[in-house]
Amino acid sequence: MDTAQHDTPTTEWIENITFDELQIGQSARLLRTLTLADIQAFAAVSGDTNPAHLNPEYAEDTLFHGVIAHGMWGGALISALLGTQFPGPGTIYLDQALHFTKPVRIGDTLAVTATVLSKDEEKKRVELDCQVVNQKGDRVLHGTARVLAPTQKLRLEHIRAPEIRLFDPEARFRELLALGEGIPPVRCAVVHPCDVESLSGAMDSARHGLIVPVLVGPEVRIRHLAEEAGIDLSHAEIFGVPHSHAAAEKAADMAAAGEVDMLMKGSLHTDEMIHAVLARPALRTGRRMSHVFRFDVPLYSKPLLITDAALNIRPSLQDKVDIVQNAIDFARVLGVKQPKVAVLSAVETVNPNIPSTLDAAALCKMADRGQITGGVLDGPLAFDNAISARAAQVKHISSPVAGDADILAVPDLESGNMLAKQLEYLGGATGSGLVLGARVPIALTSRADGPMTRVASALLGLLAAHNARRDRPREPWAQR
Repeated sequence: MDTAQHDTPTTEWIENITFDELQIGQSARLLRTLTLADIQAFAAVSGDTNPAHLNPEYAEDTLFHGVIAHGMWGGALISALLGTQFPGPGTIYLDQALHFTKPVRIGDTLAVTATVLSKDEEKKRVELDCQVVNQKGDRVLHGTARVLAPTQKLRLEHIRAPEIRLFDPEARFRELLALGEGIPPVRCAVVHPCDVESLSGAMDSARHGLIVPVLVGPEVRIRHLAEEAGIDLSHAEIFGVPHSHAAAEKAADMAAAGEVDMLMKGSLHTDEMIHAVLARPALRTGRRMSHVFRFDVPLYSKPLLITDAALNIRPSLQDKVDIVQNAIDFARVLGVKQPKVAVLSAVETVNPNIPSTLDAAALCKMADRGQITGGVLDGPLAFDNAISARAAQVKHISSPVAGDADILAVPDLESGNMLAKQLEYLGGATGSGLVLGARVPIALTSRADGPMTRVASALLGLLAAHNARRDRPREPWAQR
């Protein structure tokens, strides 16, 4: 007798089958189709990150020629059937034998069947035959289970499983690195790399083929640090200078002379480095320099740019024109054809008492008149309706940007910096950043940034440098 022929319970209640109700030959079944998310979730919960399940390139060269499910994922389906349906609540697992006969691949639909083989009246134990068959009729897993069957009838409210939202930083990182495939590395002056994080970040970026590192700083100190940390400097050039100020000056001179195409901040203060760049007319453009964060956010469907959260403290309206235009141009370099810019404030209506709402409205009108080009602007928008289509709908906001922003233009550095750090530390986002608006891109990193963030920032710099090299203006303009 087949007691269940469906994937999951169709009601809000589940009811068990007691020992006395069970009969020899009685069976139940559930169906489940394997997805990539199932594999990732199982790896996250179990800690089993075997590359055969998670690395397509590695898996292709194995006996199975492709990614396969964890074997115990099939075992977990048997447990789900026994614990929720047959016999159901009150069942205690005693023993499970499993034999794995064929791999399970993404897209396979498995039929999991449990059939009563025997009953022990004295101990209330039940032995069940367990079979797992794919959509082709091939048996992928089989074995026997012994359980203590429930003796009391139970009817319980069906418990919804906790929702798992998967975020794979490594996969997002690989997707970002793929943007640089086929682009040769650029010479990058790494300014005062005198801590392990900045020095290893530079050499990691070189190992990924993003930069040719030119280390500018105290040579003896850099070499001693590399020796202590086991960092290979054999592929790096070193320009020895006595201190951080001299390193910033030397690196800026190299950039102005066209000797390097990119700058990367080491263990010196941001102001020290930016001041050296601003002091050289050859590095100025017609734009104000500004910073852009790029974040991969677990709960957002695409990369998100935030500007300016690191450089301009209280930007004027004219400053914001350049800040927004820098971000739009860079988003286009990243492959976004017409970036959607949400100009943020605390509210989504123009309020004379909130100056950022006036700036937002002015920026949108300037975009309408062609003073900002290449993107679609809307504002003022509050953060919720900028990134949530549902929030925008509830507030009756009709906008091509609301709920689908590519760029968040913040009112000032304070609000932007807090937003960026909240995304990273509370939202689990992975970020990288770049200073735009000079003749060469500048990768800014924090002392707290890990190796992946530093390499990602180098990748952004590579893309910006390649674009600048391809479309470099003929004459330098003085910065406002």
